[in-house]
Amino acid sequence: MSASPEPHGTLEVALDHARQLMKSDLASAAEQAAEILRVVPQQPQAELILACARRGLGDAKGALEVLGPLTDREPRLAAAHYEHGLALGMAGQGEAAVRALECAVALDPRITDAWRALGDHRSALGDDAGADAAYMKHVQAATRDPRLLEAAAALVENKLPVAEMLLREHLKRRPTDMPAIRMFAEVASRLSRYGDAEKLLTRCLELAPSFTQARMNLAFVLNRAGKPAEALAQVEHLLRSDRRNPAYRNLKAGILARLGEADAAADLYAGVLAEYDGHPKMWMSYGHALKTAGRQQDAIAAYRRAVSIAPDLGEVWFSLANLKTVRFGAEDVAAMEREAARAELGIEDRLHLDFALGKAYEDARQFELAFEHYERGNALRRTLIRYDARETTALVKRSKQFFTLELFDELAGVGCPAPDPIFIVGLPRAGSTLLEQILASHPLVEGTQELPDIIQMARELGGKRSHAGTSKYPEILEDLEPDALRELGERYLRQTRVQRKTDRPFFIDKMPNNWAHVGFIQLILPNAKIVDARRHPLACCFSGFKQHFARGQHFTYSLEDIGRYYRDYVEWMAHVDQVLPGRVHRVIYERMVDEFEPEVRRLLDACALPFDARCLRFHETERAVRTASSEQVRRPIYSEGKDQWRNFAEYLGPLERTLGPVLSAYPATPYDGFGVRLTTRLNEWRNR
Repeated sequence: MSASPEPHGTLEVALDHARQLMKSDLASAAEQAAEILRVVPQQPQAELILACARRGLGDAKGALEVLGPLTDREPRLAAAHYEHGLALGMAGQGEAAVRALECAVALDPRITDAWRALGDHRSALGDDAGADAAYMKHVQAATRDPRLLEAAAALVENKLPVAEMLLREHLKRRPTDMPAIRMFAEVASRLSRYGDAEKLLTRCLELAPSFTQARMNLAFVLNRAGKPAEALAQVEHLLRSDRRNPAYRNLKAGILARLGEADAAADLYAGVLAEYDGHPKMWMSYGHALKTAGRQQDAIAAYRRAVSIAPDLGEVWFSLANLKTVRFGAEDVAAMEREAARAELGIEDRLHLDFALGKAYEDARQFELAFEHYERGNALRRTLIRYDARETTALVKRSKQFFTLELFDELAGVGCPAPDPIFIVGLPRAGSTLLEQILASHPLVEGTQELPDIIQMARELGGKRSHAGTSKYPEILEDLEPDALRELGERYLRQTRVQRKTDRPFFIDKMPNNWAHVGFIQLILPNAKIVDARRHPLACCFSGFKQHFARGQHFTYSLEDIGRYYRDYVEWMAHVDQVLPGRVHRVIYERMVDEFEPEVRRLLDACALPFDARCLRFHETERAVRTASSEQVRRPIYSEGKDQWRNFAEYLGPLERTLGPVLSAYPATPYDGFGVRLTTRLNEWRNR
C-alpha cells in the first residue's frame, strides 16, 4: 500500500515519489497517484501521472476517463493534451488524437515526442506533407546544436541546397551524429537519391538500432526505391514494438499493395479506417487496394465515401474515372466543375479534376470540352515534372551504336540461362495489360506487375547522380566480365522472387519502359521471352495523353513529348529486329482485336507455351491487376477502343507532325531493308 501524501511531508514529495515509480513500476505509480487524489482531488499533476500509468499498463479507457476532464479544466496544460493524444491513439480515435497533439505542440513546441507522435498520426491520415513537417519539428525540438537547428529549419522550408550544404559541413566534423545523418538522408530522399538515403539510414541503424524514426524513414525509402520486401522487413521490425502505430500500419498496407498482396492491404486499410473513418485519403488508398483485388463495387463505394468527405480532393474523382467503367452523372460533373472553379484549389487537385472531367465529357460525347480538360490537366502536370525528350533520343542513339551484331555474337551464351521471365514492353496504353492477362491465364505463367528492377539496375550501372550528369550506361556493360553479366541476371531473379506467389515456372514483367533495355535484358537473361505490345501511334499516344499516371511516364504530358517518345521507341525496336532477328515477338493491338484466337496462338508459340483455351477466356481469370486497364481486362475482347482517338483527330496535329513517317508507315516502320539507317524520307523530315 502506497503512503498518503502527508507521511512524505509535502505534496511535492509525494508527486516526486510517483514520478520515480513511473520509471520502474507503473502499477505502484498509479496507486500512489490515486492516493494523492484521494487527499487532494483534481490535483493536475497527480491526474497526469495516473493517466500516464494507466496508458502504460494498456488501459486506454481508464486513462481517457482522467484526461478528458483534466484537459477541460486545464486547457493550457500542454503535457495533458500530449498524454490525451497518446491515449486517444491507443483507443483507436486517430483524428481526435491529431487534434489533441496539435493542441499540445501549439501550447509547448518543446515537447519533442509530441511532434513525433503527431507525425505518425498525420502519416496514417495520408497527410504526407503534414507528417514531414511534424517530423522535422521533432528534429528541431530535439536538437541543441545551432547548426543543426539551422539545417532543420531549411528542411522545414524545403530549402534543400541550404540544408545539404549545412549538413555536409556538420558531418565532416561529427560523422557519427545520428540526427544529422538522418536529416541528410531526408535531403537525399526528397531529391530521389534513394540509394544515398538508404546508405545513410542504414548507417544510422548500425550506430543505434533503436532509432525508430530512422528505421521508419528507411522503410519508406526502400519502398520508394522499388525494394518492397526489404521495406516490409523494416516495418515488421517497428510493429513488433509498437503494433498499434498508425503510421507503421499505413505504410505496411502500401507496401503489401506493391507486393501484389491486394487483399491483405485492403484488410489492413480497413482496420486503420476503423480509427480514421473521417479521412478521405485513407478511403482513397483503401479504394485503390480494393480495385487491384478486383472488388470494383467496393472500390467505388470507398471512393464515393472519400468524395463525400472531401469533394475538392481531385485524385479521388480521377480514381473513379480511372476505373474506366464508371460513368459520371450530371450531379458529379456539376460537383467537379464547382470545385475546379475555386481559386484557392491546389494544383494537384486541379489537374486531377481536369483529367476526370475530360473523361466525363468524353463519355458524354462533348469532345471539345473533353480535350480542353485533358490539355489543361496535362499542361498543369507538365509544370510539376522535369522531362527532357532529348535524353531518350540520346539513349536510343548510343544504344544503337553499342548494341551491335558483333557485340551479341561475341557475348552469345553469357548471362543467366534461366527462362523464367516474360517481358512485355512498349508504350503504356498499347495493350500490354491485355497481353499480360492472356498469358497469366495459362497454367504455366504467373502475372505479377510492372516491375522496376531492370530500370533500377540500368540506372545503377549508369552512375548518374544528378539531372545534369552523364550516364555510363549502356557502354559500361562492355567492361563487365561474363560472370558479372550472369550475376546481374541472377540478381534480377532474386529481387523479383518476392512478387511470385505460385510455383508456376514462368512469370511476367510488364514494365513497358523496358523497351529501352532490351539489349541489356539479352545480355543478362538471354533465354527470357520478350513481347513488344504495339498499337496505332495516334491511338496509343492519345490514350497515354489523357491518362494521368500515378508516377513516372513523364513523357505523356505533352503531345510533342509522347510523339517523340513513340518515334524513339520504334527506331530502337527496329534496330533490335536487325541485330537480334526474331528475338522479339511483336503483337499489333488491332490485329489482336480483329483476329483474336490466331494472335493468341502466335503469342503462346512465341513464348514456347502449349495452347490452352483458358487464354481465350482471359476475362474469367481472377488475379490482382494494378494498371489503368485493370477493369477493361475483366471483360471479353472488344473493338470499341481501337478508334476512339478519331473523336479528337482535329486536335492531334502536333502529335501527327512529331510522329512524322512513323505514323504513315504503321504497322511497318520507315526503315530501309537493313533497318539500321533511316530512310531518305525520314532523314529529310528530321533535318527540316
